[in-house]
This record gives sequence, structure tokens and C-alpha cells, in this order.
Amino acid sequence: MNDIRLSPPILKYNYRVIYADTDAAGVVYYGNYFRFFEIGRTEFLRELTGISYKEIENGGILLPVTESYCRYKASARYDDLLEISTSIVKLSKVSISFAHEIRNLKNGQLLATGYTRHASINRQGKISALPSFVLDKLKEHIKS
Repeated sequence: MNDIRLSPPILKYNYRVIYADTDAAGVVYYGNYFRFFEIGRTEFLRELTGISYKEIENGGILLPVTESYCRYKASARYDDLLEISTSIVKLSKVSISFAHEIRNLKNGQLLATGYTRHASINRQGKISALPSFVLDKLKEHIKS
């Protein structure tokens, strides 16, 4: 699944690198790219579907990451303005997969690509179908 590509609709979200995002070498610490992916996912849901993670959780469903991948292409540094692009690439009643790209907004350089896969579970940790109001909204945002 390492060759996952963004597919419309794509949410683009800008994020400015803060000092706390960087390591001793002055570049963004590698683990923070997964945090950037999370920012992309939550904003994708909020802006394109009108559903927040909080609403999904209030409905008794959690979406833990079950698989993640990141391919690092170039380094981001303190104060860089990043463009985080996110799309849904796979959807079932009990899982969602998102594709992500991170670029330097100033020069367009691709910094990282990756994906995250999420299971839909209830509060007891058992696989559980996404609520219909969530699934219906998400289906509107995935290529058939």
C-alpha cells in the first residue's frame, strides 16, 4: 500500500512549523510528520464532511490508527509554511484509509508522502460499523 496517491477531493491545509517541531539538527523531527497527517485528517473531516472527530467519538466510535507509512523526500525546517494535502482513498463499513502529502508551500517541494489506515471500534475496543451518518458523508468524498 506504499504507493497510495491522493485522489479528489483533496483538502489542502497550511501549517507553519514551530520550533518545538524541530530536532537538534534544526529540521522537523521525523515523528512529527504523522502529527501533520493527523492535522490533515481531522481538517478533512471537519471541512469537507462537516463531521468532527469529536462528533464521531460522541457517537461511541473511535478511529485508532492500525497502519501508517511515511516516505520522507526532503526536510522541513523551523518557520517553513507547509501544505498538508489529504484525501480518503479507501472506505469500508469498519475502516478508513487516508493518503497524505506534505509540501513546502513557498517552493512547492514535496517533503513527504504517506498514508494512515484506521479501524472503526466501539469504546470496548471491538470492531464496529461506522454510524450511517458518518459513512454516508464519507462516501461522498471517495472515488468509486
